[in-house]
Amino acid sequence: MIGVRRRVGVLISGRGSNLQALLDAAADPAYPAEISVVISNRADAYGLQRARDAGVPATVIAHDAFASRDAFEIAIDAALRAAGCEIVCLAGFMRILTPEFVNRWPNRILNIHPSLLPAFTGLHVQRRAIESGATIAGCTVHVVTPDLDSGPILAQAAVPVLADDDERALTARILEQEHRLYPAALAWLAEGRVRIDGNRALVTGTEASGALLSPRPEGL
Repeated sequence: MIGVRRRVGVLISGRGSNLQALLDAAADPAYPAEISVVISNRADAYGLQRARDAGVPATVIAHDAFASRDAFEIAIDAALRAAGCEIVCLAGFMRILTPEFVNRWPNRILNIHPSLLPAFTGLHVQRRAIESGATIAGCTVHVVTPDLDSGPILAQAAVPVLADDDERALTARILEQEHRLYPAALAWLAEGRVRIDGNRALVTGTEASGALLSPRPEGL
């Protein structure tokens, strides 16, 4: 018997490849979450078309249309709540959320970051990983807190940094793992299997809690 699916809002700014991974996962009626709305701060974001192609409502809330960041975030919050969202996923959303917004959704905002946090927070992380001489890179799904890229880690996936890698090659290798990791982590949260203990996210019923690996969701 399929339980109640949690309603999810996804915030994007660009092409939305991780959004597509979430849409594909949610197309399965057995998946514990459904994408209820996609919101972009940019009208030219290709992810809006991905949402519409999947039959998901998509809307633009342009950050530069508001006099303040608070007003912009109030509009986003209102749109999420109007869609009945219980969880928010950031998928390439290129705006830093204020503590006030984050605190309205405690432990209910997820983000995916293309590094093995806490290493390489911020931007251009693949280039920085190569330049640092790192031999392992990867991606992280974490719970969003007011501190940038610092929330409890749900899951991580590692990939090698090869001797001939450039930024584009490493990005593609990491992105492949992002598309596997994000739907799995969202499912854990939607199923109520995540417990936050300080800055640790403990996941019941999966070996991914406390381990560095690509998750093994059913079918992989």
